[in-house]
Amino acid sequence: MAMLEVSDLHVYYDGIHALKGVSFSVEEGEVVTLIGANGAGKTTTLRAISGLVRAARGQVRFQGQRISNLPAHTIVAKGLAHSPEGRGIFPNLTVEENLDIGAFLRRDAAGVAKDKEQALALFPRIKERLEQSAGTLSGGEQQMLAMARALMARPKLLLLDEPSLGLAPQVVQQIFKIVRTIAASGTTILLVEQNAHMALRVARTAHVLEVGTLALSGDAAALSKDDKIRKAYLGVH
Repeated sequence: MAMLEVSDLHVYYDGIHALKGVSFSVEEGEVVTLIGANGAGKTTTLRAISGLVRAARGQVRFQGQRISNLPAHTIVAKGLAHSPEGRGIFPNLTVEENLDIGAFLRRDAAGVAKDKEQALALFPRIKERLEQSAGTLSGGEQQMLAMARALMARPKLLLLDEPSLGLAPQVVQQIFKIVRTIAASGTTILLVEQNAHMALRVARTAHVLEVGTLALSGDAAALSKDDKIRKAYLGVH
């Protein structure tokens, strides 16, 4: 049984049919990526999985349990955390307060303290800025904080939405190095990423979304060599 199963998912935004029967699965321990052009439905897919938008039809199962249309906080409590596009940090709170919000559903103080230590070891630049307001961080640091905050929920499955968006190439390399480290620690990852080149290098399986439908799926390394993918998403002509 797959850790995550998405079946025939349909989502409408203001009358627009944003997702038109999307189906795929994510195995435990896997890094899976969704790639596609802007407006293809990648972010909507993650938001429907994590309970931030309501699906009109279809279902999402996590570890065999149906989670479709459960409240987002209930889904987090089951072990599925979402690091959203645009980071979604609280700019007026300190870095440490943002981290603590990531663990707000947990009651294991010792475990929370240990996970904070591990998150700060992963993101040393965040450790240096614990008392700063999150809004004063650079874009790259805010992205690191968003990922660290999601990890504070101790997720079994981490949804990462556009972690490299708007960041300098050097910071992008850093972020993807951390994504690999998180995956190697045993956390399953579903990654939405506009940088298809990096996404296909870090993932095992890839799905290509086109206008709300799944156009292509397969081994990420094989898809990175596919002429159609190379021309459409990797800038190779």
